[in-house]
Amino acid sequence: MPTLYFKGKTFVQNHHLAVKYHQLVPKKELSLTDKVSLHDNLIIQGDNLKALKALLPTYAGKIKCIYIDPPYNTGNENWVYNDNVNSPMLQEWLGTVVDKEDLTRHDKWLCMMMPRLKLLKELMSEYGAIFISIDDNALGNLLNICNEIFGEENFIATLPRITKKAGKTTGSIAKNTDYVVAYKGYANIELAPNILDVEDYEEEDEFVDERGKYKLSQTLDYGSIQYSRSLDYEITLGGHIFRPGSVSKAEMEKRIQENPKSDFCWRWSKDLFEFGLENKFVVVKESKNGKRIYTKTYANATIKKRDSSYYIDIIQRTKKVTTLEFIENEYSNDNSRKEIESIFGRRAFEYSKPTSLIKKIFSIATDRDSIVLDSFSGSGSSAHALLALNKEDGGNRKFILVEQEDYANTVTAERVRRVIKGTGASKNENLKNGLGGTFSYFELGDPIEMESLLKGNNLPTYTEFARYIFYTATGYEFEQDKINPETGFIGETKNYEVYMFYKPDIEWLKRNALTLDTIEKMPKYKGKKRLVFAPAKYVDDTTCDHNHLDFCQLPYEIYRIQQ
Repeated sequence: MPTLYFKGKTFVQNHHLAVKYHQLVPKKELSLTDKVSLHDNLIIQGDNLKALKALLPTYAGKIKCIYIDPPYNTGNENWVYNDNVNSPMLQEWLGTVVDKEDLTRHDKWLCMMMPRLKLLKELMSEYGAIFISIDDNALGNLLNICNEIFGEENFIATLPRITKKAGKTTGSIAKNTDYVVAYKGYANIELAPNILDVEDYEEEDEFVDERGKYKLSQTLDYGSIQYSRSLDYEITLGGHIFRPGSVSKAEMEKRIQENPKSDFCWRWSKDLFEFGLENKFVVVKESKNGKRIYTKTYANATIKKRDSSYYIDIIQRTKKVTTLEFIENEYSNDNSRKEIESIFGRRAFEYSKPTSLIKKIFSIATDRDSIVLDSFSGSGSSAHALLALNKEDGGNRKFILVEQEDYANTVTAERVRRVIKGTGASKNENLKNGLGGTFSYFELGDPIEMESLLKGNNLPTYTEFARYIFYTATGYEFEQDKINPETGFIGETKNYEVYMFYKPDIEWLKRNALTLDTIEKMPKYKGKKRLVFAPAKYVDDTTCDHNHLDFCQLPYEIYRIQQ
């Protein structure tokens, strides 16, 4: 695969690893919820690179759909490069507005995007997808860098979008389109009922044959693959036995005449079947290298009785391939400006994307309980679109918005407040009455630095430090509601229970350690090794082994395990 080179790449390609974890400071007064929580809808104000890193402990690998609208790098946007990378050249770039006269503007844009895209990849689920708005100025560079980060094999499409009815002309060509570039987590997964999103339904009854066995037609494959004895086996569903060739003798003879070289067999091997027996639905899964990569649910299979015979009543699904594009005016900037004005009564924000565009993306790339992320959130269109989609289909999707500019509260969060509660005067009934929902507002706080722990400066709270310790040591999701500062318990993994004895007090840290008394007060051993973080220990290794403990000294041994 061709490799993209640009000034500064050597210094930024691993910069996301050097970004410090920062505390996320809750702002109750700016939130719209009874209880501020990192598991609520989130609006985070702060540098999006640092915010993405701060989200990793809670959301790594959990984001189903990412939509971002980064600077198009036209030279007219007045964006500023502000990543403090350890390089003299990049240090010179800090705080400088990137304009058309800047001969390194494309290098700066790529240096800004690379670490952010790498963190977004870490946050994205393996079954997820990322959609990026861009125009001609940076389309080529974006495709090249995304191929490098997400993999060329995971490219989905470059989807055109109309920006306005009439655009600027270059010669005789009107420029009134930009694009949405889409990539997915793994090449061998389907995007959902998604880009293949229109289904025709045709009912079909499958009857008992003379042998008292049944046919399950969704998994029957006739004539498209060769017969395999390993794929010809019995399965049981709802107390009935099914075989791939369980049809009437006359039907079997007819089909053999039509295709004498083929026979009936299941499409999948036996270990790739799962059955929801109680609800009488069938789930078929495919696997690659031991990983689940695609799940298909047939929720319309029910067992019925007719004339003393049982049969399985199904709906056969045939998917039509539809072309996904955003060339209707409802997806244009003209429409987004009207939305902003209807919410605020004025043009409170320039260059926002219409909710119809983002709602369409979310509708094809999410399930009803998915988490979506927008780290260039601007006016908050992504939250608006998600709340509208939840209202439409009864979903419980969650959003995470990140915005670093001063308008994060006055525009981004304020728009979300208004669409949740209702504007009162809008012609749109949903906007008038409100879409419902909550969100928690956070600001980016101080970094969690080991040097600070040694000196007693900017000590993090117990919860923030527990989140950092647990994720860094184990790689597992941190569950805040399960921690217990009294016993020191901060979470568990498949093989470990993790404990931390800590207070944000330098004198306490100097005086306290893991002692025999501390060990005796810990919860009863449950069969898992206990990983214990503390400032020091006053017990010998034999005592630790006897009590199934691995001791890790704060702050030095945070990277003790990677599970």
